[in-house]
Amino acid sequence: MGDTTFLEVPISDDTLQLLFEASNSSNLEKSLEILIHNAKSDSGRLELASKRILPAVLNIVQSLAQASNHHHHHHTLSLCFKLLRNLCAGEAANQVSFLELDGVAVVCSVLRSEAGSSGPDSGFVRWGLQVLANVSLGGKEHQHAIWEELYPIGFVSLARVGTKETCDPLCMVIYTCCDGNPECFKKLSSEDGWPVMAELVRTACYASFGEDWLKLLLSRICLEESQLPVLFSKLQFVDIPEGAVTESKDDQFSLDQAFLLQILSEILNERLGEVIVSNDVALFVFGIFKKSTGVLEHAMRGKSGLPSGLAGVDVLGYSLTILRDICAQDGVKDYAKDTSDVVDVLLSNGLTELLLSLLGALEPPAIIRKGFKLIENQDSASCYSKPCPYKGFRRDIVALIGNCVYRRKHAQDEIRNRNGILLLLQQCVTDEDNSFLREWGIWSVRNLLEGNDENQKVVAELEIQGSADVPEINALGLRVEVDQITRRAKLVNIPAHE
Repeated sequence: MGDTTFLEVPISDDTLQLLFEASNSSNLEKSLEILIHNAKSDSGRLELASKRILPAVLNIVQSLAQASNHHHHHHTLSLCFKLLRNLCAGEAANQVSFLELDGVAVVCSVLRSEAGSSGPDSGFVRWGLQVLANVSLGGKEHQHAIWEELYPIGFVSLARVGTKETCDPLCMVIYTCCDGNPECFKKLSSEDGWPVMAELVRTACYASFGEDWLKLLLSRICLEESQLPVLFSKLQFVDIPEGAVTESKDDQFSLDQAFLLQILSEILNERLGEVIVSNDVALFVFGIFKKSTGVLEHAMRGKSGLPSGLAGVDVLGYSLTILRDICAQDGVKDYAKDTSDVVDVLLSNGLTELLLSLLGALEPPAIIRKGFKLIENQDSASCYSKPCPYKGFRRDIVALIGNCVYRRKHAQDEIRNRNGILLLLQQCVTDEDNSFLREWGIWSVRNLLEGNDENQKVVAELEIQGSADVPEINALGLRVEVDQITRRAKLVNIPAHE
């Protein structure tokens, strides 16, 4: 019956007959290819469900998996996986049949064997995971069956296949099994579950990823569940024990840790106003940021933006952008009534002082370096100036300051009390190494002056003294005037008709 001479294991005549009649072919692989095409449409899947094709394909997979070396049948098994994937794509009858026939155990067994081999075929694993991904959409019973088969060791071994092609469907399977099931998310955040998450991050770091499933997982666990500190610690260098003190500032952070912060920064930027970050997570990121500033002691001028490829610099940059976006959530008022405003918590822990210190230690923007004359200790000051470790570092500091002083008078006052107003005014310039610095600088100064007479008076005095040659103040809709009676300078609004 048909051409099956290449198979080392017997497949029942009834199974083959069923496939051959449904595909109008007498060759097994040709038959599978035809049915894969037919199962791409809703009507095709429904028709094949009525012909009981799925049980026949599962029978073939089980037979080939029991062969002494199923790796010889990779091509046939791959075709079976592709057909099962298509059959279970939104077709409830096939999803139910797959579960009833213990298809989860059959497919997971093949996947575990492949993942544990010396050279796993990533395409083969991908198709098997796509089967499970489509089955997982069948409901809680399906998700439970997959979770029980693979958590945690199976998930870890599949993550270690280490390719972009396998990372995306694996993350989809895990997220779908957890979504709507808080207990599974708790398990992922347990000692048994952390190896799963750590391997997913490592795989994505070195092999990349293309879909949003990993971001959904990390957003839920690291931000919503506030588990970032634990996962971050799990991504330390393998050969450095936890808690060990390292001598060089460069080896405090791993590329995996930098990558995790990069993804979380992207999540916050993409979902600004949606994701609420707890005070604990915000303070943890601030702690990372403070620790990472050590790289500035011997940093070279960055030749690119983020990511720079240097773990310490990237941790510095992404922790800074995370703080920037955390402090941009002023309009979000979903915090619990007994929870302090996260920006005020950061400010009370010294954020402003650190940011002004870092900004003041940087060499001035190029245009300022050329035209601004240091009043005193010019040679001494230049010795301590530090370059931006990546393009955009100065802009990100200014943006974070601007977010912090937005409608917060106590934050505005602190900038003035720390003599930071002139420093911020000097950021209202274009800078080839910091795109949009001028825009962020003007916006930050606007926030600094809004509703704050004391700050406006300081700026007016600086302009009269000639210390702040910043015509961009006009871009704020303000200008300096001198009171004819008191002879004191003040900032006033420019009339609209001028």
